[in-house]
Amino acid sequence: MGKVRNNHLRDNVYQNLPGKKLINRKILLAMIPLSDRTIFNMEKRGDFPRRIVLTSRNVAWDLAEVENWIESRKQSSDRAHRPGVAPNFR
Repeated sequence: MGKVRNNHLRDNVYQNLPGKKLINRKILLAMIPLSDRTIFNMEKRGDFPRRIVLTSRNVAWDLAEVENWIESRKQSSDRAHRPGVAPNFR
């Protein structure tokens, strides 16, 4: 119970901090139902917000950038295409 309470307190304090809010991989994957590899490939192509390297073994993403990406996907009328498959223009 102590750990849950500490996380809850930390989250409440964090939400009230001004400036950028960062999310870790676990939270990102809960928000975006894609695999690590898909997200990595999208980042390389410039189709997804870039990760921020915090340490040699820890990365994070800017929450506002991820939320903006989600909104842009909602507003987009583009259809997803599969790599290597030519679009069907009839």
